[in-house]
Amino acid sequence: MSVMAGATTVGDLAGAIGIRTQEAAIVAELKAGSEEAYAWLIGEFHQPIYSLVYRMVADSADAADTTQEVFLKVFRGMKHFHGESSLKTWIYRIAVHEASNRRRWWFRHKAKETSIEPAGMSTASGVASAIKDSLVDGADSPFDRVAHEEVRARVEEELRKVSEPYRTTLILRDLEEMSYEEIAEVTQVSLGTVKSRLTRGREALRQRLTAYVQEAGLGLRSGERKVASQSGVSCGGREFEVAS
Repeated sequence: MSVMAGATTVGDLAGAIGIRTQEAAIVAELKAGSEEAYAWLIGEFHQPIYSLVYRMVADSADAADTTQEVFLKVFRGMKHFHGESSLKTWIYRIAVHEASNRRRWWFRHKAKETSIEPAGMSTASGVASAIKDSLVDGADSPFDRVAHEEVRARVEEELRKVSEPYRTTLILRDLEEMSYEEIAEVTQVSLGTVKSRLTRGREALRQRLTAYVQEAGLGLRSGERKVASQSGVSCGGREFEVAS
């Protein structure tokens, strides 16, 4: 358990202990084959895991298949989970591993296939649909939705071009908002390596986005803030403004 220096209270500790106790009870039920526990697990983690995998493989069908495989691995491997890390960290570790394997397979095989759909329809519509479902702010005007969806799509597109392992580190930190300690556990590297990868990944993304931001003159909001703002994207020599 990571604790912020000078910010720990008895209530914080009690809450953390309570969470651990609750998780231990859930794990015990999962190991016993409880259908209710498995239903809770799916409801709690399916959408976050799908979002993580989708950002890594960039194909909705592959993301769905990979997410299903992740939970099969979780169900089959539950008996081997002994609580060395949190349940969330363990599941995310499996997800990152499966998504990386799927991405490598895609580059070896699927990338060579020729789509029968009109040019640009499959990837573009898939990205737009996924972004619309998860990121569009319903309070925006139609014009704002189109503008910000375009920015989000470009951020996602450039993020996919950041090389591994920097891209996965960016996703886990700036989009999934995991702590450095959690990322270290998920990727099984040291804290220093996590911070180094994050710094290099943000710089790589900043370089990819700076020209676009200067050309488009658009503001980044919510979803984009997690990657573009953290990467220090600037416009006109100053830090890019992020609308609230």
